[in-house]
Amino acid sequence: MRNAKILIAEDNDLSRENLSELLTLSGYDVKAVENGAAAMSALATDKYDLIITDLKMPQANGLEVLKFTKDMNPDNVVIIITGYATVHTAVDAMKLGAFDYITKPLKDDVVKLTVSRALSYVMLREENLTLKSHLKEKYDFGKMIGFSDPMKKVFETIEKVSASDSTILISGESGTGKELVARAIHFNSDRKDQPLIPVNCGAIPEELLESELFGHEKGAFTGAIRTRIGRFELAQGGTIFLDEIGDMSPALQVKMLRVIQEKEFERIGGVKTIRVDVRIIAATNQNLEKAVAEKKFREDLFYRINVIPVHLPPLRERGPDIAILINHFLKKFNKLKKKNVSRIAPDALPYFLNYAWPGNVRELENLLEMFVVMKEEGVIEISDLPPKLLSQKQVDTLSPRHVALPVCGLNFNEMVSQFEKDLLIQALQKSNGVKNRAAKMLNLNRTTLVEKLKRFNLAEGDLKWDEGR
Repeated sequence: MRNAKILIAEDNDLSRENLSELLTLSGYDVKAVENGAAAMSALATDKYDLIITDLKMPQANGLEVLKFTKDMNPDNVVIIITGYATVHTAVDAMKLGAFDYITKPLKDDVVKLTVSRALSYVMLREENLTLKSHLKEKYDFGKMIGFSDPMKKVFETIEKVSASDSTILISGESGTGKELVARAIHFNSDRKDQPLIPVNCGAIPEELLESELFGHEKGAFTGAIRTRIGRFELAQGGTIFLDEIGDMSPALQVKMLRVIQEKEFERIGGVKTIRVDVRIIAATNQNLEKAVAEKKFREDLFYRINVIPVHLPPLRERGPDIAILINHFLKKFNKLKKKNVSRIAPDALPYFLNYAWPGNVRELENLLEMFVVMKEEGVIEISDLPPKLLSQKQVDTLSPRHVALPVCGLNFNEMVSQFEKDLLIQALQKSNGVKNRAAKMLNLNRTTLVEKLKRFNLAEGDLKWDEGR
């Protein structure tokens, strides 16, 4: 969070100058004052993303600054600076709401790490507030878009389970939007004003995941130079989202089972039991029942997290949603990249509708971004499509069952004309170019058929007759 505003309160001139210079060179906007009273005055006249205050200062000490800061706004983030002789007081300050503490003499790497973690927490909280506001937009579930029957069932499930505190397991292929479902559940729940903390269990190395989840005490292992708060503690009162829980090691599964059952744990290297009030939402793209049968996932943990299952359908099963999503992503990327790619040509749409989309919504989104960047303006034609869409064995001719009406509407006359033209071509091909037979297949008079062929400029020489088609 570069350019974040940081207030430093430190009475020692040299320490104040060194700390101010270190954080300024790190890209932060720093204001430094020499005592607690000056800090309170600064807080009364300006807003800061982070406050760093020495514990012992003239006029007002660090605890008084902390209390003043929290009285102004309980969400303000404060780091305490303390000497080794007063560490116990700094711990008391954390109980009063301080985010963390740093001991003197100050070490540059420790300062930068602690400040970075504090500001990451600030960013995460702001992101939560932003996502919360998304629920007030056009779609009831944030960025989730869908009107197909499978998605309606998902939305109905979200509405029913959000108010409860039950543990939820979201299953679905990669790219289907499992984290969006977790966010929708959280921000429709009574915990919406508390943190939503996501953890990707598959992206964090096994040896680091336990520390990431439960934290560790100083000296617990090599490199543990200070105490660290884990994600469960950060999620206190809110929700923790455990993505790709199927990748969790057996040893960590045992500890996770205890947290779910007892709502308590210890940090690595710690002896104090920490109790948490956290709702757990897990997600996986694996078949956990199969993993249980193969002894790769604990059966007792599976039944603990699978209290309420939510299954997300793959995009290939959401046919009516594809045209709506195309329209949504075109609008999004046109605005973001200042382009003007208006739509998909009607004869190109079936290629999208018949493609299997192994990467699901994420793959469709990436493809539309590529179209907007590369084409810049106009209509996406068949000639613009990538080989993976064009190489399908069979692409059905555009028909009413393929047409999903986007929320912004479409060009009715153009769509109907394209459909009519495709039917004429098929009829002529199936009749081997005999107009009387083609007219009968379409239940038209021959003269009407000829007039339509002229209107669409369909010359016989441009058509290839294939009686076997």
